[in-house]
Amino acid sequence: MADAKAPVYFVDTRSDAKTNIFVKIQKLINTVGLADKIPTRALVALKIHFGERGNTAFLRPSYVKPFVDAAKAANALPFVTDCNTLYVGSRGESVSHLLTAHDHGFTPGAIGAPVIIADGLRGDSVAEVPISGEIYDKVTIGADIVKSDFLICLTHFKGHELSGFGGALKNLGMGCAGRDGKLDQHSDVSPKVKAKTCIGCGRCKLFCPAGAITLDETASINPEICIGCGQCILTCPNGSIRIVWNSSTELFQKKMAEYSLGVMKEKEETSLCFNFIINVTPECDCHNYSDAPIVGDIGILASTDPVAIDQASVDLVNKASGIVGTALTTNLAPGEDKFRGIHPHIDWSVQLSHGEKVGLGTREYELIEL
Repeated sequence: MADAKAPVYFVDTRSDAKTNIFVKIQKLINTVGLADKIPTRALVALKIHFGERGNTAFLRPSYVKPFVDAAKAANALPFVTDCNTLYVGSRGESVSHLLTAHDHGFTPGAIGAPVIIADGLRGDSVAEVPISGEIYDKVTIGADIVKSDFLICLTHFKGHELSGFGGALKNLGMGCAGRDGKLDQHSDVSPKVKAKTCIGCGRCKLFCPAGAITLDETASINPEICIGCGQCILTCPNGSIRIVWNSSTELFQKKMAEYSLGVMKEKEETSLCFNFIINVTPECDCHNYSDAPIVGDIGILASTDPVAIDQASVDLVNKASGIVGTALTTNLAPGEDKFRGIHPHIDWSVQLSHGEKVGLGTREYELIEL
C-alpha cells in the first residue's frame, strides 16, 4: 500500500427536519461516488449481518436500502448477502438463515433486492482464493461473494469477545468465509473451565454445537473437538468458562485479517466499506440478545480501505464518553480505550497491524467530515 493517508469520510448522527439520517447517508454515498464506481449490469454484493434471532442491534433494513438504490441507479443488479455461521443457531444453514433475514425485515419489498446466502445451503459452496499471507497461501470464501462484480461492505461497528471489536475486517474476514474457513480461523481458540466456580448446571453442554463438553460434577471441554465458537463462554451463568489468553486471540485476529485480504483480492477498485458506529454493543450480533450500547451513537464512515475505516472507527469510539450503567465499567472517560474496558485481555490492534502488514490497507487515515 502507498504511504499516503487513506481518506475516510464521516457523517455524524445529528438530525433535524431538513437533514435526517437518510439525507446524510445519501450525502455520504454521493461523496464517495458509489453509483459512478459500479459498472453497468454488475452483480453487486451488499455484505451485511442479518443478526441472530433475538438480536436487535444489527443494521436495520432501512439503512441498507439507500445502498441498494445507488446500485440500481448504476443499472446494476444488487443482492444482499451473508454466509452461514459455524455454530448451530438461526443462521447455521441457508433455510433458517433466509427465514431469520426475512423476519428481521430483509425482504425484497423492504430493501428492493433479493437476499442470497453466499456460501450455499450448508456453507460449503466456496471458492479458494490464493493470497500472499504469513499464515495462509489460500483462503476459502463464499462463492457468490467471490463471483460478484462489486462489493459493498455494510458493517455494524461494535465490541467483540474474541477480537476486541468487530468492524469491517470482521465483517469481511469472518463473515465472508465458508464453514471450513470459519472453523480454521477459530481452531486455536479453545476455552477452559474454572472448576472452582463451575456449578455444573450444564448450560454450556446444552449450547455447545460441537459436542465438546462433558459434565460430571463440573464441566470439561475437549480441545480436540472444540471448534472455538465461544458459545460456552456466553452461556455460562457463572462466568466460569474463559479463553486461555495467550497467543490464541492474536492468531485469531491475524487469520481474520488474512481472510479479509482474500475477500478483497481483485476487488481493491470495485469495493467500498461503510461502518455504522450506531448502537455500539459490547458483543457481536451473532448472539441471541443485544446488551446496552457502551457509547452514544457517533456516525457513519466510508472508505475504500478496510483497515483505515476500522482504525478511524476505533478512534472515534475511544474519543467518546462511555455510558454509565452498561458493560463498560472502566475506561469511560473520553480518550480512554473502550474496547479494552469491556474486553481487557484482548489487544484489538493486532487485526489492524497485521492487515497493514500483509497489504490489506493502512492505519494512517485522513478523516473528512461532511
